[in-house]
Amino acid sequence: MNHTTPLRTLAACAALCSSAAMAHVTLPAGGAAAGSEYDAAFRVGHACTDAKATTGVRVQLPQGFTLIQAQPRQGWTLAATPGEVSWKADSAQTALPGAERAEFIVRGKLTDKPGPLYFKVLQSCDVGSADWAQVPAAGSTEKLALPAARLDVLPAGVAAVDVRDAWVRQTVPGQSGTGAFMKLMAPSGARLVGASTPAAGVAEVHEMKMEGDTMKMREVAGGLELPPRQTVELKPSGLHVMLMDLKQPIAKGGSIPFTLRFEDAKGVKSSLQVDVPVGAPAGAATESHGHMHN
Repeated sequence: MNHTTPLRTLAACAALCSSAAMAHVTLPAGGAAAGSEYDAAFRVGHACTDAKATTGVRVQLPQGFTLIQAQPRQGWTLAATPGEVSWKADSAQTALPGAERAEFIVRGKLTDKPGPLYFKVLQSCDVGSADWAQVPAAGSTEKLALPAARLDVLPAGVAAVDVRDAWVRQTVPGQSGTGAFMKLMAPSGARLVGASTPAAGVAEVHEMKMEGDTMKMREVAGGLELPPRQTVELKPSGLHVMLMDLKQPIAKGGSIPFTLRFEDAKGVKSSLQVDVPVGAPAGAATESHGHMHN
């Protein structure tokens, strides 16, 4: 049975993603399912103020995250207790340069209770340190200078997938089909297995490819794979959600409600409801949608 929920929208995601982008130590956007095993991949970069390299990372594990295993890094010493995991560079040569980013990964079992978890991270550098430990007050939207890494633990049926930069191409009178485009990222991996919208009779994930001198389009059989922590872009002249048998004109300035359906590696089904704006955002590729079915 597919589960659909209105708890996740693009507007809400945009607010969370914007907040995460301000932090130098973050977890991938998109969240994780309550009760699941989760690889917390802390993204570290930008050494501390006036420093050239990160030499240590220490993560406090919150209640609601039970440690299973911490992933070692070559050239770093790993230490772990039930409540804390740390990595320390063995030498200046193995430290993380400030211009580079790297993942420090901890696998754990998540609480069955949905809601945010905050991981406090101390980033040590060749000069000074940065204590990413600030937790927002309940209901606060204040931007914090040193926010803790946030993980959204999601209710059953809500897909742990981050949706960004989504848009639908507007139509002209008499047009029966159009395309929807977006960037998808699943922290733990997933497959996009379906889509629907009241604006169209049919919504399918398609791929456009050149075959000889002809651009052809086919439905993606079996669903679209979203590898863990990798962004998959749906864009004109490539992967996209094809909308056919349109029920209404698609006018620029409006938005179209979508339900996106996913499955994880164990076949567990989940979904997201998102409102997708009509019209390409600034800088988006807008190639024409001419094609041939095959």
